[in-house]
Amino acid sequence: MARLSRTRRRNPIVPKDDTPAGAPAAKNRDAMAPRQNPLRLNPLQLRTLTVLQALARDPRSAGTGPGAGEMTVERFPEPHGAHFHLGDVVVATKDASGLYNDKVWHALERKGLARPDWPHRITLTPAGLAYVTGLAEELLRPSPH
Repeated sequence: MARLSRTRRRNPIVPKDDTPAGAPAAKNRDAMAPRQNPLRLNPLQLRTLTVLQALARDPRSAGTGPGAGEMTVERFPEPHGAHFHLGDVVVATKDASGLYNDKVWHALERKGLARPDWPHRITLTPAGLAYVTGLAEELLRPSPH
């Protein structure tokens, strides 16, 4: 049963739960949604990871391994015009600038999402393959041709 305590003169009696001090309240713990972007990747890192995940799903660009659940991207598409093709989708070249940026590759490595061998290949770890960026629908558009 909830205990009652007075907090201030102006506040009426406020119920307190029996949660130990320092522990989160049960109702807040259960109601919290998973955090979007828990590793706090910046926008360039998020876009790059989204494109790398798409490349990892394309058998012409990537292969399995070396570790279990990992994919290694070894072939990077050649842009033509302002976009490049990835299977049946297109990606704007401006959204893939991180593919050619060693700092982005190393940031993904620090976060445990990839292991780079700059500039030849990058291996996405299981965590990198599973990371939800929320940008796939925005960046990966159906190919018009």
